[in-house]
This record gives sequence, structure tokens and C-alpha cells, in this order.
Amino acid sequence: MFEMFQLNFMVQAFIAAVITGVLLSYMGVHVVGRGIVFVDLALGQISSLGVAFAAFIGTGVTSIPLIFTLVGALLMSFISISDKRLKQEAIIGILYAFASALTVLLISKTPHGDSDIQEVLFGNILSVSWEQIKIIGIIFGAITLLQLVFFNKFFSLTKSFENGEVHKKTIFNIWNFLFYISIGLAIVFAVKINGVIPVFSFLIIPAVSGILLSKNNTVVFIVAVFISILASFLGLNFSFHYDFPAGSSIVAVLGGIFILASVVKLVKNLIFKVSV
Repeated sequence: MFEMFQLNFMVQAFIAAVITGVLLSYMGVHVVGRGIVFVDLALGQISSLGVAFAAFIGTGVTSIPLIFTLVGALLMSFISISDKRLKQEAIIGILYAFASALTVLLISKTPHGDSDIQEVLFGNILSVSWEQIKIIGIIFGAITLLQLVFFNKFFSLTKSFENGEVHKKTIFNIWNFLFYISIGLAIVFAVKINGVIPVFSFLIIPAVSGILLSKNNTVVFIVAVFISILASFLGLNFSFHYDFPAGSSIVAVLGGIFILASVVKLVKNLIFKVSV
């Protein structure tokens, strides 16, 4: 099972998957709690739109996706829905669809359009370099430090969303802004390595699985982080032994873990009903 670690590129892929997966799964608990699961897909797609635009104009491969994503995160932090018939997810979903369409339009004009679209969706984590790992280590470390230092601020805001409280005291909320900027930075660098779909899966599946398995908030965070590490290991192992794409393999394992967590939750509910 550990044979893959004999190859340097597999070691690098695992380290990159763990670094990105751990932070994304942690932030995913906030995302799910706030009911904004489309945020990751939307920001990931906006980042990909930046990549496609940079390729289209032939410059700014790093700076343009970063600018696109941070602007998108900033705009999303200002979204405030007063009409009860509308949900924030609907607006974010529209942004995702719009960014997706523009990305496909731009990529269709590149020499390797089909392969480029595949890489945007699932990335190419097996080609990650030590230099890239160093960069994401520094950036993700800084974001993690911010989240830990101000954990109570971010968590209390997430709890207020879970409780359905209306945020209308001020148009601008510094903690909401910092949350969106944090997740925007994380996504723009994670998408370059993992692709949009694995990043979305890391953000949502471990968090949802943790919530299914426990009602204790601390346990949910711990379980989500553990699942991201486990899925990285098992997914890359599956890819290594059976010659499947790495990104798709990790997503498939995450999906399997979610199904297992759902079954455990169902069995626990049945046992509880029988005992009552």
C-alpha cells in the first residue's frame, strides 16, 4: 500500500493533496454551515476563467487568476439578499454558470482545448513540483494561522448563519470579508494543482461527512480533516495501482466515504428509533 512513496512525484502529489485538502476541509465546515456550498465551485470557476483569459492573451498566468478570484471573493462577500424568495446560493450559482461559459469559450480558442478543459476540471496533481508545494505551504500556512487566531470570530459568524440570523447591521462585515478572501486565496492556488472538481470535493464532502457522523462541532472539524488526509492517501493509491487519473480517483474515494458516512448515519437513526 505504501509502494507509491518510492516515487518522488507520488510523494509530492500526496503532500500537495494533504496541504490543500486539510485547509479546504476545515473551511468546508464553515461553508456548509453558512449554506454557501456553491461558493467553492463559483470561485474555482472564476479562477479557471482567469487562467483561460491569461492563456488567451498570452500573459499573467499567475497574477490574472489571482486578481479574478480575489475580486470574485470580494463581490461575494457583499451579496445580501433581502427578498425571502431568493437564496444566496441562487446568485452564486448564476455566477458559476456564467464563469463556466466564459471559460469554455476562451479555452475553445486555445490549441489544446479539450485537454485544457480536462485539466481545469480535475487538475494534474501528479506533476506538482517542490516549488509549487513550497508556495502553497506558505500561503496555506498563513491562511490557517489567520483562521486559528480568529477562530472564535469566524465560528460565531458561521453559527449566526446556521441559526438564520439576518446580517443587516452593516453592509460591510470585516470577518465575512476576511473569510471570503481566505477561501478565495486557498481556492485559486488549490485549483491550479487539483482542478475545480477535486477542490469542490475537498471543501464539501469531508465537512458533510463529519456533520453526518457527529453533532459535536470540534469532532466535526477533526473528522473532516482526517477524511481529507485519508482520501488523499487512498485516492492516490488507487490511481497508482490501477492507472487511473489521480484527481478523479481522489474524488471517487471522497464520494465513497460520503456514502459510507450516510449509511452509518442511517443505521444510527434506525437503532435510535428501535431503542426508543
